[in-house]
Amino acid sequence: MTPVLTGRPGRPAAATREAALALATDRFLAGERVDVRAIAAELGLARATMHRWFGTRAALLGEVLAALGEERLLVIRGRISATGADALLDCFDGFNRELVATAGLRALFVQEQERALHILTSSAGIVQPRMVAAIERLICAEVEDGAFTPAMATGTLAYAIVRLAESFLYNDAIIGIRGDTERLREVQALLLGLTA
Repeated sequence: MTPVLTGRPGRPAAATREAALALATDRFLAGERVDVRAIAAELGLARATMHRWFGTRAALLGEVLAALGEERLLVIRGRISATGADALLDCFDGFNRELVATAGLRALFVQEQERALHILTSSAGIVQPRMVAAIERLICAEVEDGAFTPAMATGTLAYAIVRLAESFLYNDAIIGIRGDTERLREVQALLLGLTA
């Protein structure tokens, strides 16, 4: 009897970009340094492949942080039954509090503070534009449902929400994360037309 081949002969399929991103995310969340060489080696990829997919290590970290931010915003919003400005404020506040409690983010600031600030706050980077877009989508959903009327353009409001969070949460001093969530909530409430 001839054996039946169940797969393709030769080399197994290479890992995907998504697998590399998932492994980098796991490392980040564990508070470990995201090492492109180690990730490539673990997945059996050439460093050139990682470079083709992500460019620089900073870009890989940006992808990790942006994807996590987008995911967490949706999860937090999904837990809130309120609508309108109250829902947005609770969502942003929950996200901000979760952000400052993230062990991986604290570790990143300890390991490489200047790079962390640049990755998180650069308008030319990956994280800030994607966070602004994610916040704007949440705002627009409330507007479309008739539950919220912003006092300014949704894009401007989203940008202000993100930039304020950067100012209140990240510190360029030694600690790296300031975590001033109480005052941030007050200011975001005012932006959303609420009292704190």
